[in-house]
Amino acid sequence: MLLEELRVQLARLGAVDDDLALLRQAHQQMDDLFLLVIAGEFNAGKSAFLNALLGDKLLTEGVTPTTSHIHILRYGETLQQESGPDDTLLIQLPVAWLQNVSLVDTPGVNAVIQRHQEITEDFVPRSDLVLFVTSADRPFSESERVFLENIRRWSKKVVFVVNKIDLIENAADRTKILDFVREHGRHLFGADPQIFDVSARLAMQAKQALDRGEPEAHKVLWQASNFAPLEQYIRVTLNADEKLRLKLENPLGIAARLIDKYTTLIGERQHLLRDDFETLDTIEDQFAAYERDMRRDFAYQNNRIENVLYEMVERGDKYFDEVLRLTRILELVNSEKLRGDFEREVVGDTSRQIERHVNDLIDWMIDKDYKQWRAVMDYIRRRANQHADRIIGTVDSDFELNRQNLLTSIGRNAQRVADSFDRETESLKMAQEVQRAVFQTAAVEVGALGLGTALVLILQGVWLDLTGILGASAVAALGLYVLPYKRNQVKAELRKQVAELRTQLNTAITGQFERELAASHTRLQEAIAPYTRFVRTEREKLEKLD
Repeated sequence: MLLEELRVQLARLGAVDDDLALLRQAHQQMDDLFLLVIAGEFNAGKSAFLNALLGDKLLTEGVTPTTSHIHILRYGETLQQESGPDDTLLIQLPVAWLQNVSLVDTPGVNAVIQRHQEITEDFVPRSDLVLFVTSADRPFSESERVFLENIRRWSKKVVFVVNKIDLIENAADRTKILDFVREHGRHLFGADPQIFDVSARLAMQAKQALDRGEPEAHKVLWQASNFAPLEQYIRVTLNADEKLRLKLENPLGIAARLIDKYTTLIGERQHLLRDDFETLDTIEDQFAAYERDMRRDFAYQNNRIENVLYEMVERGDKYFDEVLRLTRILELVNSEKLRGDFEREVVGDTSRQIERHVNDLIDWMIDKDYKQWRAVMDYIRRRANQHADRIIGTVDSDFELNRQNLLTSIGRNAQRVADSFDRETESLKMAQEVQRAVFQTAAVEVGALGLGTALVLILQGVWLDLTGILGASAVAALGLYVLPYKRNQVKAELRKQVAELRTQLNTAITGQFERELAASHTRLQEAIAPYTRFVRTEREKLEKLD
């Protein structure tokens, strides 16, 4: 059935419980009696009107809002009453025409007690027909207008009852009042409403006169009350066919109202989710730009390390050009002196420079990663604050609450990460990773040595390799014949050794850089994963409903 299918769809959307309950009630009420609801301001004479309609003073009348419950009047062989759910009071009356109708008396629409107002507004959507009672001496007040607008949204049929018409003695004034009510009713409902002008007080007096056996008094009072056309409408005009038509219109009106309400909600949610997807796309675009900038800047940072090694090669070329000369042939026999000169003039502080540049590069990577993390989280926090006060339609659902909580929790987690961030620990950890990557294939046991010390050991190994090529004793013996060849050979070997070290350093540092970049992206994705899942799930849900 339409109502049940609509209820299932709205439940998937996260509709509020009151709306789902309203659909269930509309479904259940299809088999119930015709529900005729009496509404109006508390001092418009609703209870007096009902007493006149029933022919007995069964309901309390007064100038204060005494009706604090929903009074449901039904047929019963004897007069009795019992409490029902949701502040209802069921009254059974031996009134024949109530066998096919349930009459409902509601608290006033302008009740000073807020609960009375809520009871009335919550019950009206269940009605099949609303008799709206207004007072002739104060017709169509502002509170009545607001209440009737709410009825209109539920597509209810409304019949106006202008009570206390006996207070207006001038016929022209009566006409003006009825025209005033008709005009405002037309403005609200788009057509001329049905209006009955009555005096419930005179109608009650007329029926009491009849009970006392005073037919003449009854006739005068009854005619003055103008109550007959209204009774005719309720007891005769509202025949079985008309009641069935109105009863079928009731659930359809409820369904139409809720469809309109949640169609608006879906549109607003889709608009907000589009903003959320734009947020996620912006974050991805920002990170893609961040990666491009990082790779560009990394090349500059890495070049500083390579330049240190290039400078060492240049010093080596200069050193060998100076040392491997005939005029210094005898010095070549003293290998210890050559080694000391090589380490001092060629190697110099290369290891310390490389270590410093590597540490600078690590600090740069950590600083950039931290700033990127904060930039993204600050952006999400601004998004959360931007929509903090945004209300989706008039629906108090979990959607906005869940969404806002996710955005807020991301900001909270980001702050927690920022507060616990230890730059020194992170730098040391990354330096150890770089050192391990650089020397994992090197023929040196680095153990717990620092990067600089380990580089010294490797560069000392370069000298040993060069010594094997140089063969100082042979050079001294052969001199003129082998010196140029050996000079070129030892230069080439130095370039080869340094190139291998440069490649090893570059591979290790670049690999670590890419791993850290990927890890940074993963951390970001994990941080916003709940938000991302929520947005995608909500969109899929709305696409099924759309």
